[in-house]
Amino acid sequence: MAKITLKGNPFKTVGKLPKVGKEAPKFSLIKADLSKAKLKDFKGSKVILNIFPSIDTGTCAASVRKFNEEASKLENTKVLCISRDLPFAQARFCGAEGLENVITLSDFARGKFGKAYGLTIENGPLANLHSRAIVIIDEKGKVVYTEQVPEIVDEPNYEAALKAI
Repeated sequence: MAKITLKGNPFKTVGKLPKVGKEAPKFSLIKADLSKAKLKDFKGSKVILNIFPSIDTGTCAASVRKFNEEASKLENTKVLCISRDLPFAQARFCGAEGLENVITLSDFARGKFGKAYGLTIENGPLANLHSRAIVIIDEKGKVVYTEQVPEIVDEPNYEAALKAI
């Protein structure tokens, strides 16, 4: 389990992020149109998983905006923004912001993605939401970079993540 904080208050996740060099855990998430997206749908592309508690918070929204901006500069790379928000909330946010370079995916139904990736928050006021994390997967489905952001209100290390691409 990872130890994280929310404004200095400690919490735990259900596990640890996937190990670099290992096969990324499979997933099935819900797109804005309520269809399913699976990891295998992105094979052959580099994939940035931008994972966060809720798109309706300032830090989460900032990370989606930042990766939307950067995604347009990246070749053969898909940016997946993943939370437990309803797909409608994710679509509303991206539509209002004019964000077209990221793909929002929801783990709202069962939270299987969060458990498989070890980032479901186990306790505290954000229990059952996802912690803030970045996972980068190469074209063959191997994990090449991970970051578990230790303080939930902090943004991820964009520079390090983008270097890993």
